[in-house]
This record gives sequence, C-alpha cells and structure tokens, in this order.
Amino acid sequence: MASPPRRVRPVIRHQGRHPGRHLGRWLRRTLLILVALPLLLLAAAAGAIWWTLPGEAEALRLSGVSGPVEIGFDDRGIPRIRAASERDAAMALGVLHARDRMFQMEMTRRGGAGRLSEIAGASTLRLDRFMRTLGLRQRAEADLAALPAEARDMLQAYADGVNAWARARGRFVAPEFIALGEPEPWRPADSLLWGKVMGLWLSGNWRTETERARLAGILSAERMEQLWPADESLGRADLAALPQPARLASLLKAVPRWGEDAPLPNSASNAWAVAPPRSVTGGALLASDPHLGLQAPVLWYLARVELPGGRFLAGATAPGVPMIVIGRNESLGWGFTTTHSDTQDVFVERLAGPDAYQTPDGPRPFTTREERIAVRGRPEEVLRVRETRHGPVISDLDEEPPGEQVLAVAMASLAPADTQAAGLLALNRARSVAEARAAAALIASPAQNLMVADAAGGIAMFLTGRTPRRAAGDGTLPAPGWDGSHDWTGWVPFEEMPHVVAPPGGVIANANNRVQPAGSNVFLGRDWFGDWRFRRIGDLLRQRPRHAPGDFAAMQADAVSLLAREMLPLLLAPPRPEGMAGAARDLLPGWDGRMGPELPQPLVFNAWMRELGRLAMAAGGVPEGSWTAGPEFLALLTRPEGAAWCGADGCEAMSMRALEAAVASLSPRFGPDPHRWRWGDAHRVRLEHPLLRFVPLLRDLIRIEAPTPGDGQTVNRGGMGRDFTHIHGPGLRIVMDLSSPDGVLAAIATGQSGNPFSRHWGDRTAGWAAGQAEALPAIAPARARLRLDP
Repeated sequence: MASPPRRVRPVIRHQGRHPGRHLGRWLRRTLLILVALPLLLLAAAAGAIWWTLPGEAEALRLSGVSGPVEIGFDDRGIPRIRAASERDAAMALGVLHARDRMFQMEMTRRGGAGRLSEIAGASTLRLDRFMRTLGLRQRAEADLAALPAEARDMLQAYADGVNAWARARGRFVAPEFIALGEPEPWRPADSLLWGKVMGLWLSGNWRTETERARLAGILSAERMEQLWPADESLGRADLAALPQPARLASLLKAVPRWGEDAPLPNSASNAWAVAPPRSVTGGALLASDPHLGLQAPVLWYLARVELPGGRFLAGATAPGVPMIVIGRNESLGWGFTTTHSDTQDVFVERLAGPDAYQTPDGPRPFTTREERIAVRGRPEEVLRVRETRHGPVISDLDEEPPGEQVLAVAMASLAPADTQAAGLLALNRARSVAEARAAAALIASPAQNLMVADAAGGIAMFLTGRTPRRAAGDGTLPAPGWDGSHDWTGWVPFEEMPHVVAPPGGVIANANNRVQPAGSNVFLGRDWFGDWRFRRIGDLLRQRPRHAPGDFAAMQADAVSLLAREMLPLLLAPPRPEGMAGAARDLLPGWDGRMGPELPQPLVFNAWMRELGRLAMAAGGVPEGSWTAGPEFLALLTRPEGAAWCGADGCEAMSMRALEAAVASLSPRFGPDPHRWRWGDAHRVRLEHPLLRFVPLLRDLIRIEAPTPGDGQTVNRGGMGRDFTHIHGPGLRIVMDLSSPDGVLAAIATGQSGNPFSRHWGDRTAGWAAGQAEALPAIAPARARLRLDP
C-alpha cells in the first residue's frame, strides 16, 4: 500500500529584508528617540525660560495710568521712569517689580502670611507656624483699612501695576512660576506684609528674653549679673514666676532660628551725614548701608523716577513696596539704621481653666482662631492660635502640655493702626528736615534711626517707631502678666525721643550704637551693640576737614576692625606656643586689624575669638548651645572684671588654649602653613536662590560667589556663618550729595534681576565686593525700553 504524499510547508522569502536588519532598524529608531526626546525637552525648557526674560523693547496697556509712561533701562538694568504723576509712577514701579522680581515678592508674601509650606513642604513649617501665630496677615489687612485714603490709593495703584504685568505674562512672569503656576493677584495688604516682616525682624528682643530666662534657672545670680549688668529699675521681674529652663528650651526649639529657617538675622546698619561746611561739594552729604541677610536676589532694587516740575525720586526700592525706601528726592535724602530699642516683651500668663487666663480684673477668655496650613506632600496642619490682652500665646508652638502657665508676647509692631506706609509716603514727598520730622512721626514700626539731609544744608536723626512705656521693670526677662504690674501703659511720645537736629559740629553718625543719652528719662532698652563701627566712622570722618561723595563710598568699604585692635593684646599676651599655633601667632604682631581677603590674620583672629567664647561659656557653666558669646561679652575678658569667666588659670591661659584650638580647627581645611591661609578663601559671600539652591547642578550654575573683606565689627560689615561664610551685610550701599540732582552713588550685592537666567542676575556682585559704587544720574543711555500706555 502506497504511503500518503508528504505535506511541505511553503517557505516565504522576503526580497531585500532580513530579520536582523529589521531589528537593527528598530533599535536605531529607539535610540534616536531616546536621544532626541531629552534634547527636545531641554529645548522646550530653554524656550520656556527664554520666554520669561523681558525683551529689549516692549509695550503694555495699563488701565488706570493717566498718560504714557516711558521707562528706559541702562546697561545695569536700572530703570529711569518718566511719569506724569506719583500715582502713575507707583503703577510703573509695580510693573517693574513684577517684571524683574515677581518670585521674590511671592516669597515675601508667603513668608509673612505663613504660606511657605504650600510650595516648600514641611521644611518651612516651623516658620509658617510662627507667622500664623503672630497673625501678620490679619494685622496687615486691619492696618490697610485704617490708612488715609491717599496711602491706600497709592498701594492700590502699585498692585494694579503688578497685576497688569503678571496677567500679561501668565506663568512666564518668572521661571519659578512655570512649575508653580500663575501667581495670585497682588493686593494692597500684601505690600503692608513687607513692613510687618521688617517690623518683626528689625525689633527682635523676645527671644533674647526667653533665652535669658532659661539661663536664669541654671546659672548663679553672680554669673547672671556678670553677663548682664544689674537691673536698677523698679519692680524687677520675679525669677520664681518663670517657667522651668527645660520648658523654655523646648519652646525655643519650636520657633524659627536664623541660619536654620528664619529669613533674617539680627540686623545692623551704618548711616552718617555731614552739613555743607564739611562737604567739598557745598551740599550736605548722607551715606546709608543697611545690613541684612544676603541671598539672591538681594532685597534692594534700584530705580529713578522723573516727575514734572523737576521733581524726582532716586535710590533703593524694595519689591512689594511702591515707594523709595532709602534714597532721595530733589530736596531731601534719607537712610535708616536699626535703633535696637526694646519693643518686645514676654508675659507669663496664669491659666484660669482650659479657655481663660487671669487678669487684674479676673478671668478673661482667650481670643482664638484656627489656622489651616497647607503642606506640600502631606496633609494640611491645623493650628489653634490663642491670644491674650498682651498678644499671641507663643508657648502654644511648643507641643508639651502648658501646665498652669503660658507665655504671650507683646510686640509694638503688632499693635493696631500701624501707619508705616503713610509715613514712608510722606517721607518720599518731604522737602526739608522739618517735613521729614513730621513723616518720621507717622512711622509706627519698626524702631529705626532715620538719618536725613536736605538741600538747604540741614541734617538730623529722628527715632521712629512706637516704644512702650512700662509700668515697672526693664523688659530684660519675662514678666508676670496676671497682675498688671509690668503692663505697657502707652508709647513714648515722639517729641520726647532723643532726636538729633543740626548738631554744632555738623556731623551725625550711627552704627547701631546706643542712642539713649545717659541720665535720660526716656527708657529705650538695656541691650546695645558695641560701638566699634561707630568709633571707626568717627575716626574716618576726622581724617579730613571736608569730604567728597567718593570719600563716603570709600568709608563704606572700610574693613578695619577696632575690636581686633582691642583684643590683640589678650591674644598676644601668653608665651608663644609651639608648632602651627606659634606660626599663626607670629603673623599677628604689627597687624592693624584690617580684614582684607588677601590676608591670613583675619582668619586666625576670628577663629580664635570663636574658640575663646566657647571656652569662656563652658568655664562659666553656660550649657552648650544655649548662649553664644558675642563681641560685647568677649571684650570684657580684656579687663580685670572679666577674669571670673577664665577659670583658675586666668584669661591668658584660656587665650592660648583658644589659639591652639582655632589653629587645629583651621588646618584640615586650609593646610598646614598659616602663612598661606587667606581670609577670602573662607569669608566668601554666597548668594543663593531661596528655593533653587536645593536643586543639584542648577544651584551650582546660578550661585553667585565672591571673596569679601570685613567681618562682623567692620564698617564694611561681613556677618558670618559657622564656616566664616559671609551671610549678612550691606546688600545696599548708597551715598547722596544734596548739591546736585545727579548726586547718587549706589551699589547692590546682586544684579537688578531676580531671574537666574538674566544677564542682570549677578552682574553687580564683583563691583560690590570690591567696594565700588556707581552713579545713578537722571540721564543714561537706554539699552532696553518699556512703554506703558493707557
């Protein structure tokens, strides 16, 4: 029988194709996509960032402006605004601040309102809780309603300008908003938040009181008396009424601290003025350089406004504020320093049940409100805020049970009817020292020394801000709140403050030194900065019978420390140590105290001071981390009365140990040869974006950095972080010559732009670090233009 035929499977042959080649083609296509896609995304990101940069010639329709406004930008990005009225100029300034600093304004607004955690996450919760407890936003809104109609209208005009630019640009108003979305509309009360934040950080005292109260429960009475001179006022606070040290330490951990999450440190500033007989130009001269925390962009934005009739305004604005903060008009120049008077007190309140506290009139219920804090990446947090008749209950920030006491804080800057905005508007319009005095009386907070000079040759210093009168005590420690014994009874009248007008020598200067005259009936506070900067300014002013504006700019860049000159004898008193410490000591004889970045001596000296303070605190029984020895205390160690802090071996032996410890801490970082150390390698200004500094690679691309002279006690102030980095100082320097409309020299620490990708992001830093100041004349070649039309 025959077998069935075999079935043969047909073979299909593809002409010109091969399975391996087919796979290779797909691999090549996939690889091309993998390479092209990131490039396309990068190109899209670059295009989006490019779209956030302002153009060279632009126009904007601006509803509410009375006529066309012309704005020209010089090669530094500084605008000259030509407007028909102050209101038009305020609108234009709002446009400019939104154009160049919108994200900075957003951070200021969120910081003051306690809304940073919405974008930054839990890292800013401690600051947000603190701001919500103080209620700055609610107080700003209440202050707005109490302002004169003219001031409210100016704030509204500014807000209209901000919002017009923000609407036109959408989420491309700044690179940060590409990810965050369009900013919320700017409101007039948002501008007042800037003043509230300044009032908080420029008048800080409550934390010092709390830290002292903690130490009062640990140190002996003798040690406390050596740290702070005896309180001679009536009704000194009863230490037995204070909470336990552990409770106070827990509270201090719960509130913001500079260097960790607080935006500003204790502030400082310089300002001085001379009358025409002391000026080579024939007009009064005024210099001002406020010292604040340094980041990018810096707080200040330079601008010049030209108005009809020869009127003008020129100087430093603050993004978020529709006026010149430090600067001049055609007849008056002004600047500020911080008074550091005591305008904050902590009160110990006794509870009267779960929802009330004791008062001289019996129990009173807390005023309460609920704050809901949105936090990126986690559920929102609900904060219950309580207030007493003295102020917000800050001890509620501590999660521990309150026991029978709570701590409330009274702050002059939180008092109602703050007319700071009206006062600043009046100052911008003032034409004489007398009119400046009237404007100063309206500035309710913060407590500042207002330095002014006018075209008629007058100079003066007025103390602004509300300063409390106390029924008893001096505000050094928390006081009982239940019996009214230490209550504030009102404000020191403006007329009674120690103002200075037309001094006989034709010179006024202040560098945060004590302004309360000896024997004065007006009490401003117990704690004052050392006067080393003030005395150095006086020395420099005496070196010439008359000064030019350039001389004042050079004085602002001076880096000689009188504190170093005073402390050097103690440093050099012990015998020369062996090894590297001896080599470091050999550098110091003959050193004049100049903190130059090219020198090794400033590094040795500042490291020695830090170690000396640490050793003295330890010898005195002060718990580590509870108090930092400042220069005012360390200068005490050069005198016999400071010997008690140096231990049995004495201050010379402690000085040697401090030098050896300082050199040992520096050598791993800077090498084994002290002669090769350089102050500028450690003391570098590092200006970083508040959020983008946390983004790897990008933070390195946009960081602004430079070696700088000075330290914490030089006129050219260089406040330092733990590694000697320059983190605090004169972000603005300005000199005004009232003899000429073009008489303005100015410098800021970054560029004009808050856009990290702009050519004006950090283009002024090198000149600022070198101590240079540049003219701000009325007319300058315009590199870019912006026109605002009705």
